[in-house]
Amino acid sequence: MKMQRHNRFAAKLRKGGCRGSNLGFTLIELMIVMSIILILIGMAAIRYDKVVQHSKEAVLKTDLRTIRDAIDNYTLDKQAAPQSVDDLQQAGYLRSVPTDPMTNAKDWVPEFDSVVLSPDQTTTGMTNVHSNSSRTALDGTPYNEW
Repeated sequence: MKMQRHNRFAAKLRKGGCRGSNLGFTLIELMIVMSIILILIGMAAIRYDKVVQHSKEAVLKTDLRTIRDAIDNYTLDKQAAPQSVDDLQQAGYLRSVPTDPMTNAKDWVPEFDSVVLSPDQTTTGMTNVHSNSSRTALDGTPYNEW
């Protein structure tokens, strides 16, 4: 039985091959597969950009919270508000001034006000900081308003 099948297959190969046993893909099949792959790569790239932006936003929120807490602690401890973000570092309230993840620089925009946090506070100064970026967040608000 096996010998008969082998002989039939060998005879077909001698005649020019078996119908339906093409060895390879057509150009159309390859182009369809390549198109699907390119579409998937495009979708992944867009999603990756959003994930990166979301992580930068999370870092920005954390940095702003840290700097604002340092401003409050400095003001309450020294009874005087800091005049710059560098004052916070020099006084030991920050190990180092964080880099703004949106501008990749230490270019925080200080906000000055005449608000006092305690009755013993002698001078006013910096009360808040904002990002220097003019870009907008995923929720539509500008980073410099956070």
